[in-house]
Amino acid sequence: MGRHFEVRAASMQKTANAKAKLYSRFGKEILVAAKAGVPDPEMNMPLKKVIERAKANQVPADVIKRAIEKAKGGSTENYSSATYEGFGSGGGATVIIDCLTDNANRTIADLRACFNKSHAKLGVAGSVSFNYEHVGLIVIKYNDEEAMMDALIMGEVDLKDIEVDEDMMTITVEPTDLNKAKDAIEELIPDVEFDVLETTMLPNEYITLEGEDLKLFQRLVTLLDDVDDVQQVYHNVQNINDLVE
Repeated sequence: MGRHFEVRAASMQKTANAKAKLYSRFGKEILVAAKAGVPDPEMNMPLKKVIERAKANQVPADVIKRAIEKAKGGSTENYSSATYEGFGSGGGATVIIDCLTDNANRTIADLRACFNKSHAKLGVAGSVSFNYEHVGLIVIKYNDEEAMMDALIMGEVDLKDIEVDEDMMTITVEPTDLNKAKDAIEELIPDVEFDVLETTMLPNEYITLEGEDLKLFQRLVTLLDDVDDVQQVYHNVQNINDLVE
């Protein structure tokens, strides 16, 4: 029972940490969008789009409200976006890190520490991203490809691909069309629930790591996720979630 409780507690803590990271990520995005214009989603289209994505990702209303109120209150927090690229210890393992930071020197120092502890290496701009594709990604429970394609075409969405696997549909579109795709899908399926609704970087090719290389890459991704300034981590390791003793 003791071991079972420990595993369950660890799983619950991992879920709580993932939610906290998600809420923090969207809180920053909403604050940045609100400060860049009027802190009213009806008068600020970028803010409205971020809020819609936040809601689709089950971000609580009070998290959204706090970020907007912070912007209204003249918050002195000013974030700028920065993207970093690097290589894992295994041959071919790559990573891209999107950040929102108010202190670039602190951010790069924190990232270097993550890479050093994982025997990984930071690269220069463009050293990794050339092998990734920037897309809008949607995952929902739905299996009618023809109906979905028709709905997206009618919605003037630049569709890249649709795949269905065991009733789960994965849709990739041009990143600038993500919200148009969301609107078209909601018109087709009024009660739709989005498992994924985000812009992301997809690698052109995935690799598989083994042994120590996999452990070190898992460590790198975990450490990066723990950095406050990190918004998103993208990589090309297919078996990242494999358990390694």
